[in-house]
Amino acid sequence: MALNGWKERLFRRYLFWICRPSRVKKHLAGRIESRRALPPLDGRKVRAAALQLEARLFKNPLDYVDAMHRRAREAAAAGVHLAVFPEYNNLPLLGILPGVEQAGEAAEAAGGAENGGAKGPVISLEDVIHYVSPVLKPLVHATFSTLAEAYGLYLMAGSFLLSEDGTVRNRAFLYGPDGRLIGSQDKAHLMPAEEQFNVTRGDHFEAFETGLGKLALPVCMDASYFETFRILEKMGVEIALLPIANAEPYNYWLALRGIWPRLQESPLYGVKSALVGRVPGFYFTGRAGIFAPMELTPDGSGVLAEVASSEAEGMAVAELDLDALQALRQNHPWRDRNRALYARYFPAIYEQIPG
Repeated sequence: MALNGWKERLFRRYLFWICRPSRVKKHLAGRIESRRALPPLDGRKVRAAALQLEARLFKNPLDYVDAMHRRAREAAAAGVHLAVFPEYNNLPLLGILPGVEQAGEAAEAAGGAENGGAKGPVISLEDVIHYVSPVLKPLVHATFSTLAEAYGLYLMAGSFLLSEDGTVRNRAFLYGPDGRLIGSQDKAHLMPAEEQFNVTRGDHFEAFETGLGKLALPVCMDASYFETFRILEKMGVEIALLPIANAEPYNYWLALRGIWPRLQESPLYGVKSALVGRVPGFYFTGRAGIFAPMELTPDGSGVLAEVASSEAEGMAVAELDLDALQALRQNHPWRDRNRALYARYFPAIYEQIPG
């Protein structure tokens, strides 16, 4: 037992060494050929990119850094002010752990991938996250802080399964074009598999004042509920940045349970990123896109841009006119503005809902 403890401590030191922030920053410095300042805004028109990333495991953390760099560079080349990465964006980094791929293959053979893990993994994902989080958190911050500053982007890095105060959180991070961490958001509505892995849900939503307007970071299932976006609208949010990772075969009608109807009910812009593809134990599909109230899209569809494939990498880019959004909010023909009703009835109604 003592020998195993010694081996574990030695391996953890090795992980800290290969994932150290100074190594990440030095690596990126050698690959960033030219830096870019945040492009000037044309009034209050924001150019945004929704990124679709292919899931894969990286044994070398610098390969992961290179993959994130490539996508940030592509977004910057498209002239965007804002780039959004997908949910579970540290899942590829679990490849640095020996045996993770084999354990995932065993879980998939047992049927865990197609049903969101309902039969349970061979090893506990919760234990893995607790073990590796102290190593990965500094790497994540170094990577996305450096990329945001180098390419002059507001960069929503995606969401990450991370250990915090003894619990696992699914947490999204937003960085500014100066590389500063603007803020974070914990996923509030969990999938059954996340509850099985003892992920702790968030209990409130944040809104962030930025040079691009007021932003919020709901995560995946948070967009399945009307209340989420009504709350964000009432907080003055103009753009919701939604990372997703749906562990199911793509279905257009199932996808409609997410961000598109929410924006019709509560006028916001939405930038949805997606993790797609297969890693052992998981099969993800989705279509990253940029969405709006139907009145703010030229064809009335509510879709400004969308990636064509549900399984391959891609990027959707569109312009968001925040002045037009505010005008719609002020002059919408059927907006519900009964704040007195909300204050009188809603708290008591929602307090009766367990958990």
